[in-house]
Amino acid sequence: MFENEIQDYLRKHDFAAFQPKVVLFDMDGVLYNSMPHHAVAWKESMKSFGLDMTEADVYATEGMKGVDTIRMMVKQQQGRDISEEEAQKMYDEKGRLFHQMPEAPIFDGVLNLMSKIKKSGLSIGIVTGSAQRKLIKRLVNDFHHFVSEENIVTAYNIKHGKPAPDPYLKGLQLTGSHQPWEGIVVENAPMGIRAGVAAQIFTVAINSGPLPDSTLRKEGADLLFHQMTEFCAVWEQLLDAAKHV
Repeated sequence: MFENEIQDYLRKHDFAAFQPKVVLFDMDGVLYNSMPHHAVAWKESMKSFGLDMTEADVYATEGMKGVDTIRMMVKQQQGRDISEEEAQKMYDEKGRLFHQMPEAPIFDGVLNLMSKIKKSGLSIGIVTGSAQRKLIKRLVNDFHHFVSEENIVTAYNIKHGKPAPDPYLKGLQLTGSHQPWEGIVVENAPMGIRAGVAAQIFTVAINSGPLPDSTLRKEGADLLFHQMTEFCAVWEQLLDAAKHV
């Protein structure tokens, strides 16, 4: 099981071996069932600035730094360039609306999978494009048994966000200066999957949202599941396959 997918990954990047030592998780839509809340907050906040942001836009741009998403939308719809400072003010309004909503739950299977990863002797990191300090603080509180704050990549410590490879390369660095073939990325969004693949890391898609599987596969996902519990159930088989390829 998974030998073919691993072999495809090795051929794609011309690597000799796949030796996982760290798992890098995205946050929204992977750790937390938060994307429905984000979709509402994005649509309502951008509407107040004269932008039409659909649910499809939210999922298509998920993982990008919020200010980058806003600057792109303003350029596309209003034909003007805005400063990062202006975009940040707009992003702050999105964050205000998001934090008025009920707290998003952790997906089933996440804590069990992290426990398995830790027992397997692998490190864990989190890589998010978020710049919302309340969410980052929650990460530290919810996952402190598995992830140290120093192993969390946010919009604050990278210049180029997803879909650039930089956030996941930074994740490899923060968790021990690992090589790409020593990592696993867990993502749910096209931009994040593109970033993981660009970083040459084995990328697992969890399609927790409304996008068709084909959208995530065409970005280069090496494996695809629909729920974290499915990935958790086969974790040992993936590690075993890595040892025998």
